[in-house]
Order: sequence, then C-alpha cells, then structure tokens
Amino acid sequence: MKKSILKIFIYLLLLNGCSSITVPNNFIYKEIKTDTFTLASWQKITKPNGVYKIYIEGDGYAFDRYGRPTQNPTPKGNFVRKLAFNDKNDNVIYLARPCQYITSPICSQRHWTTARFAPEVINATFEAIRQIAGNSPIVLVGFSGGAQVGGLVASAKQGLNVKKIITIAGNLDHEAWVKYHDLLPLNESLNLADYYDNFMEIPQIHYVGENDKVIPPHLVQSFIKNNASVIVVAGANHNDGWNSVVDDIIKE
Repeated sequence: MKKSILKIFIYLLLLNGCSSITVPNNFIYKEIKTDTFTLASWQKITKPNGVYKIYIEGDGYAFDRYGRPTQNPTPKGNFVRKLAFNDKNDNVIYLARPCQYITSPICSQRHWTTARFAPEVINATFEAIRQIAGNSPIVLVGFSGGAQVGGLVASAKQGLNVKKIITIAGNLDHEAWVKYHDLLPLNESLNLADYYDNFMEIPQIHYVGENDKVIPPHLVQSFIKNNASVIVVAGANHNDGWNSVVDDIIKE
C-alpha cells in the first residue's frame, strides 16, 4: 500500500473521533428499503407538502489506522447528525450512506472504498430520497463524500425536485482528489465531473475549510470555477471549526 494512502486514512481516522449524541424527540428513526440497500435515516417531517432538507453523511469510518478497510463504515463522529438535529426547518432528514448503521445483504467493503459512489449506491440514495420527498422541493446538504452523492443524485438522475445543493468540505471530483493525494482510484464509482453541466444548472453553495488537508479549498475552487459560490471558512479543517457557518447552513 502506498505510504500516502496510509497517511491520509490515518488522518481521516484521527479526525473522525467518537462522540455521543442525543436524538431530539421530534426526530424519528426510519429504515428506508430500496431495491438494493436499506438506508438508515432520522426524520422530522411537520409539513409534508413543504420543502425537504436532506443532510447526506460523509464516507464514515471506512479505514482503520493501518489503512485497511473496516468491516463497518458507520461514522464515529456526529457532525452531520448534529447539523440536522439543530435545523429548525419544517422537514429535515439525516440520511446515512448505504451500509452505515445497518447492513444490507449486498454490502461489501467495495461499497465504502472503490465503489463508494457506484451506480447502485447512487440509485439507492436517489430511491430513498424519492420515497421521502416525492415531488416536493428539496435542499440537499452533503458533507465530504456525501457532497459527491448529493451531486450525482441531482444531476446524473432525473426525478428529484432539487432546488439547491449545499456542500461542506465536499469531494466533488474524486478523480482530482485521488490524484492530489496519490491514492488508488475509485474505479468502480461514478464521478460528478462527468455530469458537470447538469450539476452547474442547480443553485449551489460550497463551504470549504481553510485548513482542510483532506479536501483542500483549491480542489473545490478549481472544480466549481465560479468562486462566488465557494466560501472559505477561516480556521476550519475537515471535521472541525465550522461553527461560524452553522447558522447559515441551518437557515437555508
């Protein structure tokens, strides 16, 4: 294994430390069955005909400190769930990635490594969002790899009424990302760069951490090109330092 792969996965592991969280009483845990995976979600729906704001989790605990794929990609941290649980909008959903929190028979290590953005992953996420929101307007919020997933369900698929995309430390072009870090390619995955024109038609805003070593700001800026929609958050790294923009994200 390349030393750079080991280095970055140890770095991700250290950033993704364990923490506890209390689920608010107005959020209900629901498992969403699709044709392939069953996805875990926590949902607060008070106006079914209103806008649905859906937070999509990052890649989670995909590798151990030795750079080996884990048996369970469930995230150790609660950054994205905390954002969702503090969101005061009427309809708020935290949506886990396939194989996080619960295991489907189809799950294998490839689904949180080389195939983390595979067609079956994107199709299942699309289907889950469709079951939740139907034709209602949607705001997607994607963290890290969840930004890639959100972008793909909105631009590579048809049938969702996505009004806006918000990304936080988003991995928007995984080919550029693996090249930058000298990692093995995610060769079983779709890439948002192949649906760029469709993606750019959607209103969007991207928050990047000034000190993020996992998704450095220039990777997002070079992909988006219109830097007016890219906000560099001073002092933020991949998982911490986002407090100054939390209220802005929640108010969207």
